[in-house]
Amino acid sequence: MLCPGARGAVESNSMEPFDVVKQYHEQTKHDFNRYARALGYMDWANQPDPFRRYEGAPLYALPLLEANDKPVSPPYESLFSSPPIPAQPLTLNSLSRFFEYSLSITAWKEYGGNRWALRSNPSSGNLHPTEGYLLIRETAELPLKPGLYHYAPKEHGLEHRWHGSNEIIEALLQPFPAQSFFVGLSSIHWREAWKYGERAFRYCQHDVGHALGTLRIAGAVLGWEVFLLAGLNDRTIGTLLGLDRLHEFDRAEPEFPELLCVVCPMPTLLPPLPPPHPSTSLRAGKGGEQEAPLPFTVDQDLIRHWEHGDWRGKANRLSRDNPVPWEIIDDVTKASWKTSTESSELPWFSSPAPIRELAETEPASVPDSRPGMVSAHRIIHQRRSAVAFDGNTSISAQQFFTMLERVMPHADRPVAQRPMPWDSLPWLPTIHLALFVHRVDGLLPGMYMLLRNGDPALKGAFQQAMHEQFVWTVPNQCPASLPLYLLEDGDTQRIAMQLSCHQEIAGDSAFSLGMIAEFEASLEKHGPWFYKRLFWETGLIGQVLYLEAEAAGVRSTGIGCFFDDPVHRVLGWHPDTRFQSLYHFTVGGPVEDHRLTTLPPYGELRPLP
Repeated sequence: MLCPGARGAVESNSMEPFDVVKQYHEQTKHDFNRYARALGYMDWANQPDPFRRYEGAPLYALPLLEANDKPVSPPYESLFSSPPIPAQPLTLNSLSRFFEYSLSITAWKEYGGNRWALRSNPSSGNLHPTEGYLLIRETAELPLKPGLYHYAPKEHGLEHRWHGSNEIIEALLQPFPAQSFFVGLSSIHWREAWKYGERAFRYCQHDVGHALGTLRIAGAVLGWEVFLLAGLNDRTIGTLLGLDRLHEFDRAEPEFPELLCVVCPMPTLLPPLPPPHPSTSLRAGKGGEQEAPLPFTVDQDLIRHWEHGDWRGKANRLSRDNPVPWEIIDDVTKASWKTSTESSELPWFSSPAPIRELAETEPASVPDSRPGMVSAHRIIHQRRSAVAFDGNTSISAQQFFTMLERVMPHADRPVAQRPMPWDSLPWLPTIHLALFVHRVDGLLPGMYMLLRNGDPALKGAFQQAMHEQFVWTVPNQCPASLPLYLLEDGDTQRIAMQLSCHQEIAGDSAFSLGMIAEFEASLEKHGPWFYKRLFWETGLIGQVLYLEAEAAGVRSTGIGCFFDDPVHRVLGWHPDTRFQSLYHFTVGGPVEDHRLTTLPPYGELRPLP
């Protein structure tokens, strides 16, 4: 049961960060007899405002575009096909589209006098702990001054937080393709902790992964490339986003830096570059040729100039009363803080040979029923988190295999040649899928495992750690490129529901899954800061599945509440902690709640016809 008033803390004074992270993960597990600690009731009077604003910062409204306004969205399926979508020029309209498809409001819902917003980026409990920022130089194409902007989703506008030297910003962006700009993400832990208590840090991190996915997909719609600057440390990101200016937060709830991406609207036009830095890698051109090195960090000497310039605005307070303190979240935040700027430890382009036990003949393909010309705009705008499934709807085997293909990063390829959105992550995949298949036509119901990494030793490591009775056979219709294995056939609806905190959505769906991390090996290889990256990868998988479900005519939802070690026991490796389930997901036929009224996202801001 929930523990009212419990705050929790890791005895971290004498512990190494690696041990603090592991202890946090253990302490925040749900079990059949004990949920992770939370407040124990909903303090509605203190619910955080889902919209951060910087009072006193000028707001620049972005154009509110209709579906047919330029730039017009390509078909959703074209995001994953060749040749790549032609790059749109950087204009105020294309910048507006980028934020519309990544972080904006897509609809309002209304019921019983209450009104709440839905956004392009999914969020646990619709609490939206993730904030977005833009760092851009002065360009002739944009009526924006150089500097740092905070994206305000309620207004679909940019708050000008810092007006800095264009020369400094130019120098910072000089190693990147022409017209490139930075987009950053931060987390407000309190927004999730208000409801979910000590487990909130986990949810904030896979929400960052969702948002990273929406950034990359928004870029793909415009023909732009988006790369995670994984070599940066958290202090640098905090400085660039203005989050270390504590006097401008005063009594407001703090934000914590998460990541910085470079967005490249003109990826083929690269300026002359200095010799490669240790934390750079050669990019592969569209034809496979090598282009100039693309850094995964920035010039640290330029960061000291961030104190100069004109800083504007103070963060608004989100809750009426002070946030309930959760010391355990503070402890894991500190322990997972990335202090290094070296990225050489990450295997940017080194990839193992792919594993696959090929069938003697290729299976016959099953026709995919999804319409090929539905626009990405429509799929992005209609994405919703299902609240219930009908327990009847099935999907075809081809639809199921297509969804799984879309979450495969193809680790045997150089990063820049991996499919979107996996070209944005410069590390080898660490997350695999344990699937509970209920209603997939042509596929036996049962438990399956999808291995997303091409490491030849991985299958053997999983087999050794899991139950001996699992059969590890390849389904008959499975494409030869998909490393999917049947573990055990049978009805898994009840066990899927029980493992997901007794939630019927896990059993009433077409299939559900747990996202399984190579937990200990990843932390030992990279360090405790990689704990957050594990969740980012799960969130990115989740965002792909959200859109894929919509494209297949069904719906999906993430499941943050699941019984951690019971999942591990079902799969066979508890108390072994080499592998850990971090996030669950489910896809099926939705039950619509017709009591709710749907309203347009920015109806009040649009002029009357």
